[in-house]
Amino acid sequence: MPVLALVVPLGLASLLAAEYGSLSLQSSVILALIRIVTVVGMYIFIGNSGIVSFGQVSFMAVAAYAAAWQTCCEALKPIVMSGLPDFLLGQSLPVWMSAATSVAAATVAAFIVGLVLMRLSGLAASISTLAILFILNVVYSNWDSVTMGTASVVGLPTFVTPGVAFGAATISILAAYVYQRSRWGLVLRAAREDEVAARAAGVSLYGSRLIAFTLSGAVMGMAGVLQAHFVGTISVDSFFLNLTFITLAMLVVGGMRSLAGAVVGVVFVQLVIDVFRQFESGVSLGGAQFTLPSGAQELVLAAAMLLILIYRREGLMGGREFTWPARSEKQE
Repeated sequence: MPVLALVVPLGLASLLAAEYGSLSLQSSVILALIRIVTVVGMYIFIGNSGIVSFGQVSFMAVAAYAAAWQTCCEALKPIVMSGLPDFLLGQSLPVWMSAATSVAAATVAAFIVGLVLMRLSGLAASISTLAILFILNVVYSNWDSVTMGTASVVGLPTFVTPGVAFGAATISILAAYVYQRSRWGLVLRAAREDEVAARAAGVSLYGSRLIAFTLSGAVMGMAGVLQAHFVGTISVDSFFLNLTFITLAMLVVGGMRSLAGAVVGVVFVQLVIDVFRQFESGVSLGGAQFTLPSGAQELVLAAAMLLILIYRREGLMGGREFTWPARSEKQE
């Protein structure tokens, strides 16, 4: 029921946007759904382990660039990405095949990184994930023959509709819920509450964290593919600090300890951003034109986040899950 309580409203919003919404509204809904996939991917590891990871966006970049290498224009790749293997230079793969292999690449990357980092705990683990984010940014920014460096890769097919984005969001929510109810999820949350007691009880923290980190990387890879094929262009800076901090803010605002918190945080923050961005562009009310100064959106969002964190330290959901229709359960 917690899954249905999240998926049904998202499905209705996607259907209404697709059938009756303007192009601008459809774009806003698609972006919000992609952000839900991203933040749910973060929740799978951060929410269950209690370790704040700054490096999950790296796996979005891995998948997005893998998708670009496979689907970008054949005439462009030999000129600007001459370092690609021969079988990619002269042809483009179907988008479904590209999406599958790109998500697989992000999953493998997360597994390899997790093999090294999941032995760490606390602040050391968080700082090490931030180092991964910087390492990937530096490597991709200077790998000119494959990533075009800091320039944007263009010409990607755009196929992400509200329906496609909703389908991906549903898959990510279902994967997160199944994991958190599984043995590995329960073990990881037990270690989150008391690591010493979990070790004394014989819990393998390394294995549990590695599974969560790898699954998180797979979902982040799916978000990266959606982002690339929604915008049609990618750059290294698109997957760096700005995206990292805004998605972490969404998770914290909604509540790091529940799946519902991840979704609610995205919806709340995205609504604030979209509404005040519209006011910055100018809104007519009763024949009068109202325009907020540039930057008001960031100030309002920061103030809202401060108020939430002061009065709701565990986020809007307070660690609870939605149930159908009116109850809520505490996520232990």
